[in-house]
Amino acid sequence: MADSAEEPLMRHASADETEDNPDVDLSDVSLLLEKNLRNPGIFVWLLTFSAGISGLLFGYDTGVISATLVSINSSLGHSLTTLDKSLITSATALFALLVSPVSGILADRLGRKRVVLLADLAFVLGAVVQAVASSVPLMIAGRSVVGIAVGAGSFAAPLYISELSPAPFRGRLMTLNVLFITVGQVVAYVVGWLFVQWGNENTAWRWIVGLGAVPAGVQMITMAIMPETPRWLVMVNRHDDARRVLNKVFGSGVEIQQMADRVLKGIEEEVREEEEAKRGRQRGQTKEERDSWLAAAKDNWVELFRIPGNRRALTIACLLQGLQQLCGFNSLMYFSATIFTILGFESPTLTSLVVAVTNFIMTCAALFLIDRIGRRRILLSSIPIMAIGLLLCALGFIFIRLPSDFNSTNPSVSTAARDEIPLSERTASMLVLSSVMLYVGSYALGLGNVPWMQSELFPLNVRSLGSGISTSTNWGANFIVGLTFLPMMVFFTPPWTFVIYAVVCISGWVCILCIYPETKGLSLEETSALLANGWGVKESLRRVQDEQ
Repeated sequence: MADSAEEPLMRHASADETEDNPDVDLSDVSLLLEKNLRNPGIFVWLLTFSAGISGLLFGYDTGVISATLVSINSSLGHSLTTLDKSLITSATALFALLVSPVSGILADRLGRKRVVLLADLAFVLGAVVQAVASSVPLMIAGRSVVGIAVGAGSFAAPLYISELSPAPFRGRLMTLNVLFITVGQVVAYVVGWLFVQWGNENTAWRWIVGLGAVPAGVQMITMAIMPETPRWLVMVNRHDDARRVLNKVFGSGVEIQQMADRVLKGIEEEVREEEEAKRGRQRGQTKEERDSWLAAAKDNWVELFRIPGNRRALTIACLLQGLQQLCGFNSLMYFSATIFTILGFESPTLTSLVVAVTNFIMTCAALFLIDRIGRRRILLSSIPIMAIGLLLCALGFIFIRLPSDFNSTNPSVSTAARDEIPLSERTASMLVLSSVMLYVGSYALGLGNVPWMQSELFPLNVRSLGSGISTSTNWGANFIVGLTFLPMMVFFTPPWTFVIYAVVCISGWVCILCIYPETKGLSLEETSALLANGWGVKESLRRVQDEQ
């Protein structure tokens, strides 16, 4: 018998019943059994934690730049200008944007695991270059190498986790990856605060950026002994290896092993259908054309954009990833210490830590809610709160007198300056801080994690490419926000900057309401089928009502 912690509820279709009845669809049975698993096994948790270190690296890089920008001073030859800060910040996002589509192709050629390992190597190199930088161009170069790392890792790690996770726990395990991002941000702010407070003024920031190489090295060691995903192994005809991985994923017991075999058959059937469709598209081509790497890549691009269901999946994934950045969240994380310096907080890095801890706590809440409430519902509930937080933040900035170049502290900290302001500086600053915490908390519940579940939207043959393109959308939007946030604060003023972000949130909410179906509890194969003949919103909501 199966282990009690992992035993599926098999009263609907037992193994004996299905083998005696040849008319039963084994793929449907495997989905039924997979969905009735009670808990993910220890092996699945270990895989998730190993891959999730990529999220920690992503979060550490996001958080560390905030403390770095306010502690570099003139270590790079001169005091940083607004342009210097924008370029140092946005270089990471630009190179992450460029590398994400390439990562999708490499993930199909080399495997998901190897892309994660390559990202770790790049992160170690980038951290070292930043730590020894003596000029702004060299610092930008180090940030660019880190961009290659986080671009590949932020794509490959969620893909790796999604292809290994049983359907009932996929949302929870993907959210755990996002939780690692928030842990990385908290660690970055703690490290930044400690070095800024007690470290050497000239070298503290070098330690802050250089320590990013440590988790990358740890992940290289752990991922080296982890297996590849069963879906990629089937794609490269390593069926026995795929079976062994599935057996470890689902656990021990005769019935569990039978279920793993049926899941494997479902994957094999999907791959077989895709290969047949691919051969049909390649009729009339020579053997050299069929076997070339370029032809295979071109075929995947054609498949992604030719089939309506794939286009819908890509539209939804890009919408969510773009909205995640264009709502302005990472601009607050990148420049939080700068903002709180402008607002007159005595310890801006420590104040930024409060925001990061809020993000962490609410991501923990999302970990337990995402598979119960559902992806669509949690987004539709949390995004309006984000918009309210941004509008309140804009209101707070109206009553604060700001510096002209955003590279100095708040000029209105004297008693005389306070007397000229209708609302006290301190009260307005606390309103901004509270509004940012409200915004960040609601972001962490929904938009901070749901977009990274993009892999579940795509069928296997275009999953890597589609996920890579949507991840590029994320980094493209990240680049735009990182490059434009401080100039927008200068030219549009802070109140209007945050109003613009609020309008983006509201627009994204309307789009999600119209085209994003509920994918809670669906297998990867079911989710891609849901989009085959439309957006699937009504059908997904009907399924949720039937389950209730």
